[in-house]
Amino acid sequence: MAFRLTPHERGFYPLFTRAAENIVRAADDLAALVAADPPDRPELAKRVKDAENAGDELTHEILVKLNSTFVTPFDREDIYRLTSSLDDVLDAIEEAADRIVLYRLGALPGGVARQVEVLRRAAAATAEAMPHLASMSQLREYWVHVNSLEDEGDAVYRALIAELLSPPDDVPPAGLLTILKTKEVVEVLEEAADAFETVANTVESIVVKES
Repeated sequence: MAFRLTPHERGFYPLFTRAAENIVRAADDLAALVAADPPDRPELAKRVKDAENAGDELTHEILVKLNSTFVTPFDREDIYRLTSSLDDVLDAIEEAADRIVLYRLGALPGGVARQVEVLRRAAAATAEAMPHLASMSQLREYWVHVNSLEDEGDAVYRALIAELLSPPDDVPPAGLLTILKTKEVVEVLEEAADAFETVANTVESIVVKES
């Protein structure tokens, strides 16, 4: 890690950790929502929304600190990018939960649960990694793991899209509409996986610059 002559504000580190832990809660609630019966989903979607609101508050707190701190622990642009990508993850998770409820979807394809499981694993890895930003240590395994998870999620996504776009010839119009609605949810979940990869790539960039 680079030697610094000037003290810097270390209060960002616990905020990043709290943001990542909040994403873990949202991902867990999304997994419960996907597995739940439709009547039980609105309450779980509300919990995901509450997590998204908490994430917005943390994002605001980080950006206020960024604007009022003279010497930051690493590049301002990287702090902003890390904050933004963590927020993007949470926004996509909340949007997926909202659409499942809004569209009144019933049983979801098994691939959707697999997508969400990839997100849960990426969330857990991110929450475990964030405290290590303070020392810039033990992080390479994190970004390699999340990039691998994104590849896994991409394979699930591609298989799901292929399945959804090859419906039986006798599917009724209402069934086609359900397919389109489900496709939107699948695409939003893929956006969440991509956002996790951006978080990991940002962490890698920070470590490389600070080493």
